[in-house]
Amino acid sequence: MTRSAREAGRFAALAAALLLSAARAGAAQQDSAAAGQPISDNSFLIEEAYNQDPGVVQHISTLTLPKAGGWNYNFTQEWPLGGMRHQLSYSLLFVRGGSPGETGGLGDIALNYRYQLLGRSADDRLLMAPRFTVLLPTGSRVEERGNGGLGVQVNLPVTWKPRGWLATHLNAGTTVVPRARFPGAPGASAISFNLGTSVIWLASDRINFLLESVWTSVAQVQPDGATTRAGTTLVSPGARLAFNFAGGLQIVPGLAYAIDVGSGDANALIVYLSFEHPFRRAH
Repeated sequence: MTRSAREAGRFAALAAALLLSAARAGAAQQDSAAAGQPISDNSFLIEEAYNQDPGVVQHISTLTLPKAGGWNYNFTQEWPLGGMRHQLSYSLLFVRGGSPGETGGLGDIALNYRYQLLGRSADDRLLMAPRFTVLLPTGSRVEERGNGGLGVQVNLPVTWKPRGWLATHLNAGTTVVPRARFPGAPGASAISFNLGTSVIWLASDRINFLLESVWTSVAQVQPDGATTRAGTTLVSPGARLAFNFAGGLQIVPGLAYAIDVGSGDANALIVYLSFEHPFRRAH
């Protein structure tokens, strides 16, 4: 057994113990009428193909702590546009590298639109929700927090639930930055790709265990204008649980450990926290 596999096994056991303990401790504090609200759209690396329910907003925080040092913090807020069919969201990324003395800062801002092409609720067996994103060049390219140019991204999430206790998800997408560059260097087109899949065991409405896998091929423009490409494959076991409260508030914490199956350089702890609640009465 490799070191990464041993780390993943230890982490999975610890995460399960912590989440089960937290579930027992929080059960008495929850409103009994709301306790049956299941977890639906709280994966860490993979998009699930469920848009927000009408009148419900979600605030998502994901903190990634790479083994090599530094951190990435992503905040996403998702809003339904009238109903489940259309969804608007934005994502703010804050990045700090692992080098000594390196400072953190804002990355590129993502403005997202998703269309619920298949499925009318999270209870459906097959769902599809294509996403289109505009990436604003707000992150410093010199400090490797951004692309150095305006970009667009498309991603296709598909969800299939073969059993009541099992959900599977598939993602495929691409990111295009027509003039990615360093300041003072000639711009060049950078095209990146992503594929991902996950399997989720719905142990109960409140406790889920996840196994996610993501492959990325990222193009980056260097100071001399040349383009390089780096591929990474991550496998990430994790767990999540839900606390449901009166008035429709749902809080979902989660933990995962992403394993770089190649070099191991991208191994990282992932800490997840979501708040979801109504902002108006659904019609």
